[in-house]
Order: sequence, then C-alpha cells, then structure tokens
Amino acid sequence: MQTKPFRIGTRGSPLAMAQTHETRDRLAAAAHGLPPEMFEIVILSTKGDRITDRSLAEIGGKGLFTEELEQQLLSGDLDFAVHSSKDMPTKLPEGLFLSAFLPREDIRDAFVGRSAKRLVDLPQGATVGSSSLRRQALIRRLRPDIDVITYRGQVETRLRKLAEGQVDGTLLAYAGLRRLGMEHVPTELLDPEEFPPAPAQGAICVEARIGDDRINTLLAAIDDPRTHEAVSCERGFLATLDGSCRTPIAGYAQSDGTHIRFAGMILTPDGTTSHQIEIDGRAADAERLGQEAGERIRAKAGPGFFSSWS
Repeated sequence: MQTKPFRIGTRGSPLAMAQTHETRDRLAAAAHGLPPEMFEIVILSTKGDRITDRSLAEIGGKGLFTEELEQQLLSGDLDFAVHSSKDMPTKLPEGLFLSAFLPREDIRDAFVGRSAKRLVDLPQGATVGSSSLRRQALIRRLRPDIDVITYRGQVETRLRKLAEGQVDGTLLAYAGLRRLGMEHVPTELLDPEEFPPAPAQGAICVEARIGDDRINTLLAAIDDPRTHEAVSCERGFLATLDGSCRTPIAGYAQSDGTHIRFAGMILTPDGTTSHQIEIDGRAADAERLGQEAGERIRAKAGPGFFSSWS
C-alpha cells in the first residue's frame, strides 16, 4: 500500500503546471482511491527555460526541456514526469519511455494579432514573432512579404511583448491557451489543412521508467488509447525524418481505435518548397505507418531536400 506521495516532475511555467495538475487530478479520480495530496508536484528548471534569447536550434533542440527531469527519473528521485508531447525528442534516454497520453486537446495553431485579426490580413511588411521553425516556414509560405522573427518565452511573456508592440502578431498552440483559461485570446484559429500542426501538438504525455510496473499500472488508468495511437504515428514520422528543432515538419494523425489516418508535410525554412504525404491503415500499426509516411515523403522530396539548407 502506498504510504508516501508519488513524485511528479514538471517544469515551472504556468502551462506546465496546468498540465501537471490535470494529470494529477485525473490520477486521483481514476480507480486508485488516492487523494490529490498523494501526488507531490516537483518543479525543476530546465536549460530550455533558462535560455530564452536564442532559438532552440541554436542551443540544442527539444531535449533542453526534458534533460533535468529525465536525470531525476533515472535516479529514482521522481516517479514520473509530465510533458507537452511535442517537446519530446524522438529518441529518449535508455530506460525511459512515454507510458501514457491524456486525451488530446484542440490541435490547431492560434494567431494573435495586434494590427489585424487574421494572419492573411496583416499589412505588407508586418512583423510576426515565433520560435517554431514550422510556424515560421508556414507563415512565409502564406505571406512571403512578412518579416518573421525568433520570439521565445512563456505564453504570458509572448503576449506581453505583443501588447508592447514588439511584433504585429504571434502564433501559439490553441491547446495551451485553453488549458490556461485563455480561449478568448486568439484573434484567429488557423485551418489545420492550410496550417498543419506540429507532430504531437495538443497532447500531454507522461514519461516513466521501463519496467517500473507499479508506476506504469498506475498510469495506465489515464492513458487515452486513441491519443496514444495518433501521437505514436506522428512521432514515427518525425523520427524517420530525424525531426528536431532544426527541421520544419508538420503532421497530424486521427485514430478511431481501429483505423488511423495521417497527413504530413515538410518544408524548407523559407516556405518556398514543401512536400505532403497522406497514409492510412490499422491503428495497431500506428508507429510503423508514421515511419512509412516519413520514408515516402523523404523519397518524394529527394536526397538534397534537407541537405540544401540544414
């Protein structure tokens, strides 16, 4: 019988805390008979949180948001850690895996405009801030006249900079705004057909130790199978393309529990060249289908696509 609290690792941003509280509350409500106080939230600062004046590509990529948490998972100081799935590298440290995924939120990107409500209505030469190479490339694809600048920080920081006039608009994940109770902030929700999301966008994941049956049995009660299948497909696509913060890659899968459909896109950073792929099959083959989509789109793009600009 559990006598001391489970230790949940998280970053300290308001969004990370909202996601961790949602995970804790779902665990407490599941068939475990455990009160919320049996889950202790442990806040850690990551390198990605501390360095905000450079792009992620310059300082090492997605792992900068997970390294400190994973070190404490491996040492046993944490029982599990809560992350935004799209922040997770496709290759995890040996001994760790993504044990559970919460039901997915809205996958769309949200535009927040100061001088125009819609991205396409921004004036010629307007400035848009984004830290995502995918978003930067998609903006340039739609509006090559726009000046796109690197723009990092927590949600609140980015919105403050926007209000101060540092940019004319910015893009954020609508899922994060909803989790923060800020559904009213977007001036436009972008069509995922025209502006496809990042792989795993909108999904919260829980990382744990392989073989820790006690913890993984606990987490199984909150795992959403359809989200798990969809994100596994998207991460398979990303892994095959060696996706990182240096590569503009979009992808979104939908599973009904039996069948899964996936659509993916790769772009050059200037947005001038893009390739798209669609694939479908059995949900049980989700990861393999994502990998197959990655192989197909790489062949379609040709051997020089990534090396021409990376």
